[in-house]
Amino acid sequence: MAKKMLAIVAAAGLAAAGTLVGGAGAGDAAEHVVRTDAGRVAARSVGDALVYDGIPYAAPPTGALRWKAPQPVQPWSGVRESKVGSVCAQQPNSEAPDGSVAEDCLYLNVSTPAAFSTKPRAVVVWIPGGGFFSGAGSSYEASKFAARGDVVVVTVNYRLGIFGFFGYPGLPGSGTFGLQDQQAAMRWVQRNARAFGGDPRNITVAGESAGGMSVCAQLTSPTASGLFAKAIMQSGSCAFNWADNSQYPGQTADSPWVPVSRTQANGKEWAAGKNCTTIECLRGLKADILVDDLLQFTQIGYGGSPVVPLSPAKALRAGLFHRVPIISGNNHDEANGWLAAFGDIKDYPALVRNMVGAQKAPAVLRHYPQTSYESPAAAWGAVTTDRIWSCTQVAADQQAARKVPVYAYEFADKHSPIAAPGLGAAHAMELPYLFRLGGYDFPMSDTQQRLSNQMIDYWTAFARTGNPNGLDRPQWSPTGVRTVNGLSLAPTDQGGIKRVNLTTEHQCGFWTGLSTPAISGGRPE
Repeated sequence: MAKKMLAIVAAAGLAAAGTLVGGAGAGDAAEHVVRTDAGRVAARSVGDALVYDGIPYAAPPTGALRWKAPQPVQPWSGVRESKVGSVCAQQPNSEAPDGSVAEDCLYLNVSTPAAFSTKPRAVVVWIPGGGFFSGAGSSYEASKFAARGDVVVVTVNYRLGIFGFFGYPGLPGSGTFGLQDQQAAMRWVQRNARAFGGDPRNITVAGESAGGMSVCAQLTSPTASGLFAKAIMQSGSCAFNWADNSQYPGQTADSPWVPVSRTQANGKEWAAGKNCTTIECLRGLKADILVDDLLQFTQIGYGGSPVVPLSPAKALRAGLFHRVPIISGNNHDEANGWLAAFGDIKDYPALVRNMVGAQKAPAVLRHYPQTSYESPAAAWGAVTTDRIWSCTQVAADQQAARKVPVYAYEFADKHSPIAAPGLGAAHAMELPYLFRLGGYDFPMSDTQQRLSNQMIDYWTAFARTGNPNGLDRPQWSPTGVRTVNGLSLAPTDQGGIKRVNLTTEHQCGFWTGLSTPAISGGRPE
């Protein structure tokens, strides 16, 4: 989740893609201009797609609008060119090497096939990941996804960190402003989809990592009712949580969801350090002061507003979610991206004890003996992948599958073009199979390119119909409830696409028995 683009966008160099020619199947064919409800926008041509970058979907949340629900955008005259908008305020990272102090950042980007269509296309709204403190919709250039899949793709920015998830006593919407932005973007899509040749009645909300967690939060949000017809959660779900010392040394057990009272108490304490006793005083602080403390607010506050009235984990367990088909999955070696945080791993048993405690450690060490792995680091990667990522996703799949079709998967290419040697199918390694990250086409082998095509075909068939199946790819069946069966997605030279029992593959029965509340999305242990 955090830092996932270090290898990705650094290599991409955030290269600009395409040339400014513009267009849309439903716009002015001569000028490639589309009229939205707030003004006209022009496109640029990228491969077989037309891309409209930097469209504002809400008013800049600055000044008196900081920490308020997103407001309508001011209409403009003339034609806006296709130009990436500012990324939301964040500290320096690979997607924003210089960081950003921009609060005027509520922009989205639309990619649509250049080819004419006689009927409206399905729409995919992509919510980027980044730990709720970094990332931007513009990092996910969607031209190949849109053109090959014959869908309209919308990638969005939303407020991050202290700007998106701050809370303060008496502040309406505390801890949920980023989620409210995502909903405002989906409402914009419903109003404007037809202008880009899209079907406002056939919207799929999708995301990876914090984006996947956002999707699950939207699945359980009453105020998101009717905004989408399908959902895709990649490497993130309502049940996601972590144990002590499992992602980073010294990190305490927690989840992305916290009671709003905790968010507000943290906000009051933070405000006192800035000599502010009112929200008006806090709104007067310069953005760079807030960016310095961005990471203090990266969890969604529940229980304080209709946006997130319950913990998404509790809501999903209780069946309180929108009845839409779901694609849900992980990467095979998800947690390997965090191994570097633990340095040169030599004492694997000590790491296990620090995670589960001395009483439970022997059971984990018997179930994951170091002798079964090539190194202590590989053993630790397997333990933390299964405990933090795979089995929480499996639990969410089981809960959702009681009510709706859930298509489960595991990305298993151990040699993704963005994977460092030995990293395997770690967190975020599937992203270049769907998007041109930073506008860059990462080199792939023939078998990897075929896997990329098949994944786009699965994802976009699902967006169109709610069923991912079609020609030139193995059958994908919805999972059952007791055991989560899905597809392993790998190139043919690594076994190809095949069925996999994800419950067994990641030892989820063991983890459920060891720590039932944590794996099911309850209190982390």
